[in-house]
Amino acid sequence: MNREITPSFNLKIFTCPHCGAIAHQIWLDIFVVDDDQTPSPVPKLDVSECQNPDCHKQSVWYNKKMVYPLSSAAPLPYDDMPLDVKEDFLEARDVVEISPRAAAALLRLALQKLMKHLGQKGEKINTDIGELVKAGLPVKIKLALDSLRIYGNYAVHPGEIDLKDDRETALKLFTLLNLIVYDRITQPKEIEELFNRLPESKTGGVKNRDNNGTQNGEIR
Repeated sequence: MNREITPSFNLKIFTCPHCGAIAHQIWLDIFVVDDDQTPSPVPKLDVSECQNPDCHKQSVWYNKKMVYPLSSAAPLPYDDMPLDVKEDFLEARDVVEISPRAAAALLRLALQKLMKHLGQKGEKINTDIGELVKAGLPVKIKLALDSLRIYGNYAVHPGEIDLKDDRETALKLFTLLNLIVYDRITQPKEIEELFNRLPESKTGGVKNRDNNGTQNGEIR
């Protein structure tokens, strides 16, 4: 899972809102030059600059609050989130403070793209979820998928649920998508990597046991 340090005024290290990396920040004062060429500091206005070598972008703060880029309370996407899914996730993150409904719609689109990475067609989310359920999908992940799907549908086609000003619900949808990625992509990868670090003499024994169990019709 990702570690995140929320940007705060005068903090020396935090998660850059531009590049998403945890990086050192330098703080700069803003000055204006009077007619007599005397520089005067602009009150309440400050700039932080990301020191990530691939970034070096600046954030603008007024009265100790970030005003550029627009700050978001939504979490960052997990590292293992596929790139095309992550792009929609980040776009949703950019707009959630302005339009929770737009964010929910974008997260539904991200979910549809994620389905292809989970071995499904990615055409009808409801059908894809059904196929995953048949394959043994855990109940908690099914509920997360259906919640994202249904809230996202109502964001596009308003009905019984109105997400227009429901920021709290929209923010929870980001967490659900990260949870799905962790359960379906990150966790299996971590388990496989840990198993593959075992000596071959041990892993070979496990594979032989499993193959023998399959041949004998045993439940492994």
